[in-house]
Amino acid sequence: MTLTERIKAFIHLGNFLSQFAENQPHKKENIPNNDLFFEGMLHQIKLAEEHNGWFTNENIRFAIKNWSEALTENNLSAWVSVYSFDGKHPKTVAIIMAGNIPLVGFHDFLSVLISGNNVLVKQSTKDKQLLPYLAKYLEHIDSGFKKRISFTEEQLADFDAVIATGSDNTARYFEYYFKNKPHIIRKNRNSVAVLTGNETESQLSALGEDIFRYYGLGCRNVSKLMVPENYNFDKFFNAIYPWHTLMDKHKYANNYDYNKAVYLMSEFKFLDNGFFMLKADKGYSSPIASCFYEYYSSIESLKHQLRQDQDQLQCIVSYGFTDGEVAFGQTQQPDLWDYADTINTLDFLLKI
Repeated sequence: MTLTERIKAFIHLGNFLSQFAENQPHKKENIPNNDLFFEGMLHQIKLAEEHNGWFTNENIRFAIKNWSEALTENNLSAWVSVYSFDGKHPKTVAIIMAGNIPLVGFHDFLSVLISGNNVLVKQSTKDKQLLPYLAKYLEHIDSGFKKRISFTEEQLADFDAVIATGSDNTARYFEYYFKNKPHIIRKNRNSVAVLTGNETESQLSALGEDIFRYYGLGCRNVSKLMVPENYNFDKFFNAIYPWHTLMDKHKYANNYDYNKAVYLMSEFKFLDNGFFMLKADKGYSSPIASCFYEYYSSIESLKHQLRQDQDQLQCIVSYGFTDGEVAFGQTQQPDLWDYADTINTLDFLLKI
């Protein structure tokens, strides 16, 4: 398969996915193999919801919408335009995927295939429904993918490199087990928002998207606020109030009740608005239904702190604070060239 053929196939996949991005799926004309796959995709979405209580229809559609908008000719061409894959012999790259949010491993899957390599996928049990179905769609779009895509539930074997995502504990196992293979090993990371007190209501409202989308389970979700001394949280709480309907979801409500009980029994001081809590804490990884916060004395001291802790951070949400910052409300909508842990996956794949 040529690069042009691979790009064309993923463009078709993006168009296919666009049918399922809205609340009411809409079957479009001129989508290749649509009669064969449309109803089946609806079934896979339903299965994903039933299998994982965190994968609500809304969050699955949000992930699908983001990928449908990313897989365009302009985006794909711009992403790969600075690379040359010509003459590269295909390698088999194993991907060990996390299962915290829907289709969380899709970028690695895309990167391996777009670069002309073969992919061997080991999925999380929490997210097993959607990706194999999309792989089947790709194989029907271009039969050249049939010999390039494999899924396994067994121990990985016969691969040349690996991309693995997990917790800090599993990362230590991965680093030992794959020490003799080229690898990318991803650990726990969290995202922070830097507030100055001058944010607009719309910015703070958008920050709610960064905090609550996917219930805060993604590494790109904001789990900590950095605020100036004497910061007044009233404006923030007012702006995020529309997210109070999360309490209608029993898994979220159960976590809120549990974590609030832990805070109370531990006699921690925290702020609470009835569906979300803020706790002063030096850490970055806050429990579901809560967010840590920390005061800073100066912008320069905060920049120094975040540089020191950069290995723990995925995104910094702010306005005019630092290079590479993410705009409010945009953490869950990365571009194809926004690489996890700032490790350029295509560079890695070209060098194996």
